[in-house]
Amino acid sequence: MIEIDGNSLTSTKLYAVSVLKEKVKIAGKTIESVKRSREELLSLIKGGRKFYGINTGFGSLFNKEIGKDDLSELQKSLIRSHASGVGSPLPLHIVRGMLLVRINSLIKGYSGVSPELIETSLKILNSDLYPFVPSYGSLGASGDLAPLAHLALVIMGEGEVLLDGIRKPSDMAMKNLGVEPYSFREKEGVAFINGTAAITSILSNQISRLKRLMQIAVGSSILFFESLGGNQAAFTEWVLGSRNHAGQKMIGKAFRELLKDRPEKERDNPHRLQDPYTLRCMPQVYGAIADTLEYCNSVAENEMNSVTDNPLVHDGDIISAGNFHGEPVALVSDFLAFAATDLGNLMERQLARLTDTSLSDLPPFLTRKSGLNSGYMIPQYVAASLCNMNKVLSYPASADSIPTSANQEDHVSMGMTSALKLSSITDNLEHLVSIHLLLSSQAFELSGKTGTSYSRSLLGIVRETVPILDQDRAVYRDIELVRKLMDAQPERIIKRISAVMDNR
Repeated sequence: MIEIDGNSLTSTKLYAVSVLKEKVKIAGKTIESVKRSREELLSLIKGGRKFYGINTGFGSLFNKEIGKDDLSELQKSLIRSHASGVGSPLPLHIVRGMLLVRINSLIKGYSGVSPELIETSLKILNSDLYPFVPSYGSLGASGDLAPLAHLALVIMGEGEVLLDGIRKPSDMAMKNLGVEPYSFREKEGVAFINGTAAITSILSNQISRLKRLMQIAVGSSILFFESLGGNQAAFTEWVLGSRNHAGQKMIGKAFRELLKDRPEKERDNPHRLQDPYTLRCMPQVYGAIADTLEYCNSVAENEMNSVTDNPLVHDGDIISAGNFHGEPVALVSDFLAFAATDLGNLMERQLARLTDTSLSDLPPFLTRKSGLNSGYMIPQYVAASLCNMNKVLSYPASADSIPTSANQEDHVSMGMTSALKLSSITDNLEHLVSIHLLLSSQAFELSGKTGTSYSRSLLGIVRETVPILDQDRAVYRDIELVRKLMDAQPERIIKRISAVMDNR
């Protein structure tokens, strides 16, 4: 059970709820702040003042006054009109993360929503419902309007859910689970859909995936390094410590830990005074990527514990501001896309070195019977293709802005595009790491090196799933099997690595 209070949600907890489907409860007296905020809102409305999105229209229609008898209908109309997304549905774990982030923000007590809305939202989160939320439509300001409107529509019992991939009306699905649809009241529609929950859910989930892929990449790189007889003096503690970057020091420590029982005669290559960058600079490159992950995670966790709707209720007033603007999350989504792309770039160059006999002193394309067999020639092509795609996808969406709502919303973050691109890059990187682990295992076995206990153990794990390539076969199956191994049993690969990297 994950407990939330509006202030202490982490990417790890979000992953547990969104992917592992942990149940959620609200901490202690947290709901009291929701009640106070709601009472304050209703009192202010009775005063007769005009408040944006409560008794006015939305966006450029903010000067259109709404009568007091239509205030609840205004919120329902907002949700219906803004549920205008298109494209394939967001995955269930992203939708669950969205709902978790939204609830966590609303319980902070600045949004004026009712405890009943929180209760219904929590029931849906803790159920097996899969709300249908199309991927495209958000500009990341004013928040993720379209995706969150589709989620709110389900809460109203008017949207759709996915059952075995087929779209079905949500009201019947909710009835079967004993969840009553909720009728949005004053301000609650704009409070629910005005926020960055979709971007934040995608970003946080990709951070969790990339941390794991990064650790697997380090493990696979040990096989690569040992296969080519790398000089580990480059990982000497005082050398890496002389440059003041935490990630570089951490990666260096991980390499030293994994290489500590390497046979003495394999520790240095007398034929190379210094190694090429793909071997020698791994702590520097991987370390910079690890630091980027750490920074982006801090932004994501700040955002998921923030109030991101508009207007806000506090201290006897209602104020319109811009906390919904997705710029912080958009920029780091693009930043992380650069880092993930470059991790793939380095790994592809390592694969190119492994398969080039003139650089590796290993059999051509990692097959003993080259010519008759092409071995692992084409997986390097595939890696190059994936890298090319990631380079195209890494163009920063946050560098763009297209004004909307009759120029009332005249600068937007495009954060949803940034987050969706990051998700695609992570998908591609997962395939790339799979290829790297497959080929590095083959290279280590062909090298004849004794190697470290870690390398021997990792090779054994891979060989439980994929046999050595003695003669050509359909390699796509090998790649697929390694990817499934990484997904199903990551802890076997990263146990010793995470002990270092998770305690930086």
